[in-house]
Amino acid sequence: MSDSKVTLITGASRGIGRELAVRLGRDGGSVVVNYKKNAELAEETRKLVEQAGGRAITVAADVEIPEDIDRLFDAARDEYGRLDHFVNNAAASAFKPIMDLKLHHIDRSYAMNVRAFLLGAQRAVALMPEGGRIVTLSGYGSTRAYMTYAALGSAKAATEALVRSMAVEFAGRGINVNAVSGGLIESDSLDYFYNVPGMAPMSKVLSKIPKGRPGTVAEMAETVAFLLSPGAEYITGQTIVVDGGLSVAVPPYMEDMTPPLVP
Repeated sequence: MSDSKVTLITGASRGIGRELAVRLGRDGGSVVVNYKKNAELAEETRKLVEQAGGRAITVAADVEIPEDIDRLFDAARDEYGRLDHFVNNAAASAFKPIMDLKLHHIDRSYAMNVRAFLLGAQRAVALMPEGGRIVTLSGYGSTRAYMTYAALGSAKAATEALVRSMAVEFAGRGINVNAVSGGLIESDSLDYFYNVPGMAPMSKVLSKIPKGRPGTVAEMAETVAFLLSPGAEYITGQTIVVDGGLSVAVPPYMEDMTPPLVP
């Protein structure tokens, strides 16, 4: 068994998950690349991790299904014997106004985003006898309200509440638990969200961000990697926001002001 850190990342075939897997590979890490359906993309991620200097295996598992979660963690145990890090990255939901949400939309959102995190954390802790790190990906809809995001936003709020409870309960085991909350991050998920009919154009939203641009998957991955690193040993129970200042800006916005207040 390698002495490198072992990280299980759900939804690692693309986006932030893939970027993080490759980032950890550059440090010589070993990665469990979870995916749901697209084996080809997962295999690309595995090759990129190994080209970067790490090790990786791919495991197909739908984290909406508890039995698949068990199979995923069993595969990690069988391959590496332990886990050092669990990154709960996979997410899915329906982007609809509250009155349009159906039972299956709600059930899927909570199964995918809340239950999968809780069950995954339980399995991860059992594979971390010498301590470790758990990080879940969140979003600013957990603390801010905006159209079509109620199902996912409320689920993300629940995961952040779990982060705080887990941090307290797992501290004695040497396990830190944190969340990384992204703003507008350039990814397939962002494109999907902004393709909802009637959604405000992204250009209007970007103009409200103090940094004036969306974030990148690399910036999100780098923040997660820091929380997994020795330098973050005294950080637990926190939600680190990566949004270019979006969540702290309120009206009147800088872009709407004129001289002499702005140049």
